[in-house]
Amino acid sequence: MTDVTATSSILDVSEEFVRAAAAERDLSPHTLSAYRSDLKAFAEWAGRSGSRDLRDIDRTLLRRYVAFLAERRYARRSIARKASALRSMLAWAVSRSLIDVSPAVDLNAPKLDQPLPRVMRAPDAARLCELPPADEPIGVRDRAILELLYGSGLRVAELCALDVDDVDLRHSTVEVTGKGRKQRRIPVGRPARDAIDRYVTHARPELWKEGPALFVNRRGNRMGPRSVRMMITTYLNAERAPHISPHTLRHSFATHMLDGGADLRAVQELLGHESLSTTQIYTHVSTERLKAVYEQSHPRA
Repeated sequence: MTDVTATSSILDVSEEFVRAAAAERDLSPHTLSAYRSDLKAFAEWAGRSGSRDLRDIDRTLLRRYVAFLAERRYARRSIARKASALRSMLAWAVSRSLIDVSPAVDLNAPKLDQPLPRVMRAPDAARLCELPPADEPIGVRDRAILELLYGSGLRVAELCALDVDDVDLRHSTVEVTGKGRKQRRIPVGRPARDAIDRYVTHARPELWKEGPALFVNRRGNRMGPRSVRMMITTYLNAERAPHISPHTLRHSFATHMLDGGADLRAVQELLGHESLSTTQIYTHVSTERLKAVYEQSHPRA
């Protein structure tokens, strides 16, 4: 472990920050790799400008870096991500008393247009759930997966992490471990409950090798998110239907809940969103859908 101080190199401080983030926060390897890459790129650019130590970073240097990225025609999303990495690193430096105030507090990065999530029509989502054949173990498993993704709004990683003991068919609930290892218990609808019951009772014993995993592949091992994505693509290809991701089913779950009159905070809790603002995107989807229906249906629209 490097003993970093305000006079330490930006690169050393950045590396120590990434190590601390890996130990203290539940971040994915992809996020940690992006932090390391973005901060290294900044350190190298700052070094070419004659700024090599943590204490050399000020508002002017940060604004010059954002301007440099814009001149190099980096995508707005990339610039925003790099600025976020710098804000996180400098906030960490303040928390470790390496600096008194973060110079990135008011660092302006390009604002991102948040695209509305893609949502399936309810009949199309239902049709997808019914595509897997019910007369073979893999088909029974796939139907249980699709019913749970659409019926309860799980993230695909949450679904793949489920163990058999996480599902309570008697009370129609499932205990999910979400981002930040936060757990939540959410209801399971009748179609998903029945599909899971059939899978656990009849199909899983034919596929299962060992271990607690609820959903297993042909080799009896726990399924991963990539396998679920490929499974969905296979069924859609057979139907010559537009491709969707597992997350589209989650988007559809949330939107159809709100369309049906669900409270926004209830949907927030079901989805496991920490901030209500994250859930509010689905109110925009519902509004856009209502506008489309109005424009197509009303003679004076």
